[in-house]
Amino acid sequence: MSISSSKEFIDALKNAIQLAISAKKPWRFTQSVELIVTFRDVDVKKQQEFRFRDTVVLPKSAGKESSVCIVVDDASVQKAVEAGAYRAIGRGDLSKIDKKNAKKIAQECDWVLVRSDLMGLAGRVLGPALGPRGKYPIAIPVNADIAIYIKQYKNAIRLYSKEQPWVGCRIGSENMPIDSLVENAIAVLQHIEEKIKRPLLQSSTIYVKTTSSPAIEVVT
Repeated sequence: MSISSSKEFIDALKNAIQLAISAKKPWRFTQSVELIVTFRDVDVKKQQEFRFRDTVVLPKSAGKESSVCIVVDDASVQKAVEAGAYRAIGRGDLSKIDKKNAKKIAQECDWVLVRSDLMGLAGRVLGPALGPRGKYPIAIPVNADIAIYIKQYKNAIRLYSKEQPWVGCRIGSENMPIDSLVENAIAVLQHIEEKIKRPLLQSSTIYVKTTSSPAIEVVT
């Protein structure tokens, strides 16, 4: 049975999120809500589908808006700024970026979107700084509506794992409506399920937690 079609699971997920939030420590900042999926009977070294370096755009807020940088042609820089880009880099400025500034961009920008015809140059200039931080340039079509891409990636999260049989990510923050957190979690779980090509309910254990709470298993 698919994750999204099981009302019993969705109710259990909602309950687990509520328990995790109620179990958090009273720290003086807004805590994140996180999702963890552990896979059973998996050899990650042999089963490549269980290795993740994926991007998921959440349907609701990620709880903390990501900083989106974008590399475009010079004429589109102002449009990108008006669309909410944290930083917009034109073709002319891209070629002038040195190693020090490339590292600063890699540190400050959660996502770096690049017009597809500029990927070669962006890869050479920014790639060496992005790679060690687990980031990479993301190609967007030449004629894309950059405002749509910027908006999407502000609510995007990374699913990243190496050789461990689990993957986790942020799905929002404690002050969000529970239904929004559930919707975000389902989007991530569907992505995982489609990638590994097996039902998560039969092949994994799913947990939720806040920054300070213990992991709460989703029990159906």
